[in-house]
Amino acid sequence: MSRPLIGITADLAIPQSLGPTRQQETTFFLHQRYCSAIENAGGTPIILPMTSSARTLRQYMRQVDGLLISGGNFDIHPSYYGEEPLKELGEIKQERTEFELDLTSLALKQDRPLLGICGGAQAINVALGGSLYQDIAIQLPEAGEHQQSAKKETGGHPVRIHPGTRLRQILRREAVEVNTTHHQAVKIVGKGLAVNATADDGLIEGIESSRHSFVLGVQWHPEVLSRTQLSQRRIFSAFVSLCKRLHKVS
Repeated sequence: MSRPLIGITADLAIPQSLGPTRQQETTFFLHQRYCSAIENAGGTPIILPMTSSARTLRQYMRQVDGLLISGGNFDIHPSYYGEEPLKELGEIKQERTEFELDLTSLALKQDRPLLGICGGAQAINVALGGSLYQDIAIQLPEAGEHQQSAKKETGGHPVRIHPGTRLRQILRREAVEVNTTHHQAVKIVGKGLAVNATADDGLIEGIESSRHSFVLGVQWHPEVLSRTQLSQRRIFSAFVSLCKRLHKVS
């Protein structure tokens, strides 16, 4: 049987002006580690470039067996969850945000397996009507440090995995050490979502849906940790395995 096709959303580099008549081209890109994690789990990754075409979005979803919303160094504008922006808000990539929210909504409507990593978890939450802390340090000053890029390869703080959740079944662990690089986080959980992981400071680190075949979002980067940690590889194995079963049925 052929391997399931997993669509992964691309990031974009916003072009800079080179003068009054010249501008750099927009560039789509994706860190290789996302594709490697999917391949190692038995899937075939395909990078999905951004589009505003509803027809192209539908075509994407007809082709893929599952969807991975990747992370990125940008923020979702708070207008998408009914708030005014704080001055601490980071870079906004409106084109990417709208693309990922539209694609996520299609995947949810079609009950296509969906995995969100870091900002991808936040996109799932917002797509289902949830909200975000725009800046953890300002809005939750008692929280620990969650921007730990220097510890991306090993993990910087523990998270508790809630019993009775899909994530607990996947990881088979009560707690794991994770690598977080975010200054935003889930605040109000979206409709139909449940919290499956929290940090010691109470910050939400994972969400999932019991109303869909597979909807899982984690605030850390398992595609990095999966290189050395079996528990993190299990996230991709569980995701791809379900995509494979659905691919066989179709």
